[in-house]
Amino acid sequence: MIAPKIAPWKRSRVDELTEVLNSDGVVGIVDVGGVPAGNMLDMRSNLRDSMKITMAKKTLIRIAWENSGRSSEELENLFKDAIQPCIVQSDNLNPFQLFIELEKTRQGRAAKEGELAPMDIIVEKGPTTFGPGPIVGEFNAVGIPAKIDKGKVAIQKTTTVVEKGQPISADLGIMLAKLDINPIEIGIILTGAIEDDFFFPASSLNIDLDQVRTEIITATSGAFNLACNMRWLSEQTMPTLLSKASSEALSVAVEAGVTNETTTPLFISRANAHALALAGQLDSSALDEELSAALGAAASAASTSVASSATETVVETTEEEEEEEEVQEFGGLGDLFG
Repeated sequence: MIAPKIAPWKRSRVDELTEVLNSDGVVGIVDVGGVPAGNMLDMRSNLRDSMKITMAKKTLIRIAWENSGRSSEELENLFKDAIQPCIVQSDNLNPFQLFIELEKTRQGRAAKEGELAPMDIIVEKGPTTFGPGPIVGEFNAVGIPAKIDKGKVAIQKTTTVVEKGQPISADLGIMLAKLDINPIEIGIILTGAIEDDFFFPASSLNIDLDQVRTEIITATSGAFNLACNMRWLSEQTMPTLLSKASSEALSVAVEAGVTNETTTPLFISRANAHALALAGQLDSSALDEELSAALGAAASAASTSVASSATETVVETTEEEEEEEEVQEFGGLGDLFG
């Protein structure tokens, strides 16, 4: 039996796909089914700096996937929900970032005849922008109850015109588009990705990164506090535990009156404070020059601190008053010009 001859371009294409699949970074499958050519060009242009999207037939992708040594079962899982699969590869995004960037390409388009509704299509009750005319009958003909109300066409009641999974007629698709209802979602949709031989289905990538980051920080902080409170010795907790132990030891030593090179300056400082407090209650004639000078310096420092605080308060108040004056002046100028 003679083996079928394989076109050279197919061999070359498989080699190219295999090289892409063996590239560093993240590799995945995206679905571009239903995306018009113009939209696809715009989407790829916006994504070109962060990822590479390679289009090929399923058969060639399967062969290249096998040649790259990857699991065929994983590929079939990626193909399962893809109408027109393509290979996506990025060496500067992780799977979660890749998913987020591709989600930005999602957009709606008008439904074509025979396409299935991806969800219940509901037309809400209320006025439209259309004036009286034949369009009232066109709406009613496709099951959208409409009438003239206050000179405009209005939808009489909220109506489910197509249930999820049911086909959409051509006329209904046109009338929905006139109401700016574009139910068919298109985009470069990631079905899954692989990084370092770990498989990520798309459902596991759809997370709120900011929320997860906050939860990780909170959990890390809680774990660190728990480790410190239970005296768990590690590279991370040792500096904090040593600092806390040193502070507690110093406090005990001071309260116990233990005198050493660390506690002596504290005792002297405390004694000076007590002496100044006592001297402040005596008549100035009972004080020598050194003690009077010390009291004066302490009083001057306290006065400077109070004056500084008062100045900051005045500055804040002045700024607020200036802002109010500017607002008033602007209002007066507006009044001048009507």
